Amino acid sequence: MEYDVIVVGAGPAGMLAAATAARYGRQVLLLEHKDRPGRKLGITGKGRCNLTNHCGMDQIVAAFPRGGRFLYSALSRFTPEDVMELLEGLGVPLKTERGNRVFPQSDKARDVVDALVSYVKDSGVKLLCGAHVHKLLLENGAVTGVACRTQQGEETFLAPKVLLAGGGLSYPGTGSDGSCYTLAKQAGHAITPPVASLVPIVTVEDWPKQAQGLSLKNVSLTVTDKTTGKQVFAKQGEMLFTHFGVSGPLVLSASVWMRPMEPGRYALSIDLKPALTPEQLDVRLVRDFEENSNRDFCNALDGLLPKKLIDPVVALSGIPAHQKVNALTKVQRQELGRLLKHLTLTAKEFRPIAEAIVTGGGVSLKEVSPKTMESKQTKGLYFAGELLDVDGYTGGFHLQMAFSTGYAAGEAMGSWG
Repeated sequence: MEYDVIVVGAGPAGMLAAATAARYGRQVLLLEHKDRPGRKLGITGKGRCNLTNHCGMDQIVAAFPRGGRFLYSALSRFTPEDVMELLEGLGVPLKTERGNRVFPQSDKARDVVDALVSYVKDSGVKLLCGAHVHKLLLENGAVTGVACRTQQGEETFLAPKVLLAGGGLSYPGTGSDGSCYTLAKQAGHAITPPVASLVPIVTVEDWPKQAQGLSLKNVSLTVTDKTTGKQVFAKQGEMLFTHFGVSGPLVLSASVWMRPMEPGRYALSIDLKPALTPEQLDVRLVRDFEENSNRDFCNALDGLLPKKLIDPVVALSGIPAHQKVNALTKVQRQELGRLLKHLTLTAKEFRPIAEAIVTGGGVSLKEVSPKTMESKQTKGLYFAGELLDVDGYTGGFHLQMAFSTGYAAGEAMGSWG
């Protein structure tokens, strides 16, 4: 069975690439080894699908600490506006929320998946699910097709253009099982070892368990590499306490910078009151304590802290829980203020890579053309999406990257010759 283009992996990058190539008149085969396309896309954004970030090009590039410059060409040719225009044209009304994050108005990722699948089929792409590609067919430095296992048994599909878009190792149950790393290696490509990225952090301290489920908004998180003394991350936003440590947008973004992850290497400092200077916070504490002067210390923090944080903060402050507020010394009050501005945790490890939103590492960017996504060493072989060694923040940036690199590869494969 011969085609002009074969795409391996029916995620956002693969689906857009296949449809784009087909709209150039190419005969395109899209292979997906799960029972339906877009399974990982269907759970993104907690099922809401943060499909892009409606911001400027410089901001998108800056959102990728690893690979931003490589992505510039692809991002310039298929922008957030292009993603939004495509999906709204496919009947998916969109909305933009805080931080320029774009979601379907329905808050249903399934609507995005269904629209892309329809787009693929309407473009004339042949979609085959349950196809496990296990081998690239190579000849004289060029790809000639793939070998895979289907419900019919072992099958070979031929094409002069093959795109690998099978994702990394995060959420393997959705199809991102790392199998495309093996295929890339068959063509001689170097693979930067996969690591968890945009991933929750397990802490050495166990007090976050007392606050599990508590989401903090408008706090600042600073991460310091204790081996160098350098600050590697600092940003304001949202975070979440869990039974194992911390998670949420701030923590996920911070994890991108915490390489290599080693137990005890990184200190996380939370500023619970970033809008107040230490002096302003002290004035606030004086006022609050004057209003609660006859209460126990542990019962005088309701206006200052969420309920779930009171017990941990009291314990960490070293102030006796039942000491009367009117007996607090200036030193004790100032120490409490420092604690509220620098609530510190120690990173022990990342949660497992299977729980990461994306996978860092992947196909070396030095071996891929940034304009076409074609391999520099194997003619006709292309890469797109999370399989590439790029690493960015949460907020819709990774899906934008998938759409942009998929479009670049699809355009190059479709317009060739």
